Amino acid sequence: MLELLGEANADALIGLIGGFVLGIAARMGRFCTLGAIEDVLYGSDDRRLRMWGIAIGVAIIGVHIALYMGHFDLTQTAYLDRVWNPVGTIVGGLMFGYGMAICGNCGYGALARLGGGDLRSFVIVLVMGLSAYFVMSGPLAHLRVWLFPAEEGATSPQGISQMMQSSFGVDPLLTGLIIGSTIILVTLGSSAMRRSPSHIFWGAAVGLAIVSGWVGTYWVAVTGFEAEPIETHSFAAPIGDTIYYAMTASGNTLSFSVGSVVGVLLGACLGSYSKGQFRWEACEDPRELKRQIVGAAIMGPGAILAVGCSIGQGVSAFSVLAYSAPIAFLAIFAGAAIGLRQLITGFSPAE
Repeated sequence: MLELLGEANADALIGLIGGFVLGIAARMGRFCTLGAIEDVLYGSDDRRLRMWGIAIGVAIIGVHIALYMGHFDLTQTAYLDRVWNPVGTIVGGLMFGYGMAICGNCGYGALARLGGGDLRSFVIVLVMGLSAYFVMSGPLAHLRVWLFPAEEGATSPQGISQMMQSSFGVDPLLTGLIIGSTIILVTLGSSAMRRSPSHIFWGAAVGLAIVSGWVGTYWVAVTGFEAEPIETHSFAAPIGDTIYYAMTASGNTLSFSVGSVVGVLLGACLGSYSKGQFRWEACEDPRELKRQIVGAAIMGPGAILAVGCSIGQGVSAFSVLAYSAPIAFLAIFAGAAIGLRQLITGFSPAE
């Protein structure tokens, strides 16, 4: 396969397949970060948030089984190889969550809505991708590194599994099985969730898509001759990567990130068509457009500071049990709660 496709194209194909599943899950399974938070805070329905629990639990178990079988190496992932900066995680998570609420979508959700014909999400995708690059490698990159240093090559892997192994001699597989199973059992503690097999199914599908990215890119890295990164799905810098590739394809190569983004668009398009939900939509209110641009401009840098978005930290980093994952998840939730309150009820005291 690698001789036929080449390493970069193989990575892109792996990203395309996993992204396709994520796109279908968003449109057919209604897997959505902001929607889940809004349901809990204002709709008294936690099933979509519990879908995240299923996705996280399945991803943790799948990744640690792959590790045990020799098909993956946690320590080679960016989430564990980079020295964790708690301040960057919290500040970035709050920014991302707030921006997500203000503009009405995260990067993954915006791609899914764009695949369903929502042209408003096209603005969010462009602004988020460009603003993420602006602080990742653009004019504000040096300021970011000075304020929130995140050095690579940590002396010890920044993850719970490796900490349990080095400190207590617990096999990473056992740690992953216990934590992943516990999360799934707690998630299924709700009778409403147990009576909703579609939520369980699509949550598990998202978790398996994350595992497929890790295992697939690891296989390419150890089998091929090129130094390809080991990664899985995230939707902040990869959106910028895709924009950059679209402008420089003749002198550039495909990557997992590009495949992942395109896969979500294709999966969302198919999912929306299959449910009869595809329709072209545009922004009719200039104030709404301004809000979406501002939110996306906050969300992109936030994801870079947190080293991941709601999918990158919320599921992908969780799957390798990175220290940063639960903190980023809570910060994103808190930022989104603040933004939603501003939009729905405002901050003025009740009279």
